Amino acid sequence: MSFVGTWSYRSLINNPDLSADFSTLEFGQGTLVLTEVAPGRIGGAIGGPGWSLELTGAARMGDPVELKFTGKGEVAGETWIYSYRGYVVPNWPNGVDQRDALVGSIVRDVPHSHGTAAAGYVASWYAVRQ
Repeated sequence: MSFVGTWSYRSLINNPDLSADFSTLEFGQGTLVLTEVAPGRIGGAIGGPGWSLELTGAARMGDPVELKFTGKGEVAGETWIYSYRGYVVPNWPNGVDQRDALVGSIVRDVPHSHGTAAAGYVASWYAVRQ
């Protein structure tokens, strides 16, 4: 399975408290579009209502395939920069109705939202092929 394509993206706050309401764990969601601009080079975009980031990075073939990319964009007059590391989830040989998926983590590289979104914050993410 290639990483190239359009994905439904969701990121989650890393809260280990199992009593936390699942709806409080949302960090972000949007559409992730990954392209291969040259062998091993990632391009594309990620975004949702009111925000969009241009992606640049690299893919390392292996088992699993490793993806490293940075998203950068102007949102409401501020620069947003996030770094992503992810992996292509291998398919189960006995999987039923399995969807192609990516999993990983994200870090906020620069603060935004007038300082309320601090740099260095890490969340987990996953994406399923649309």
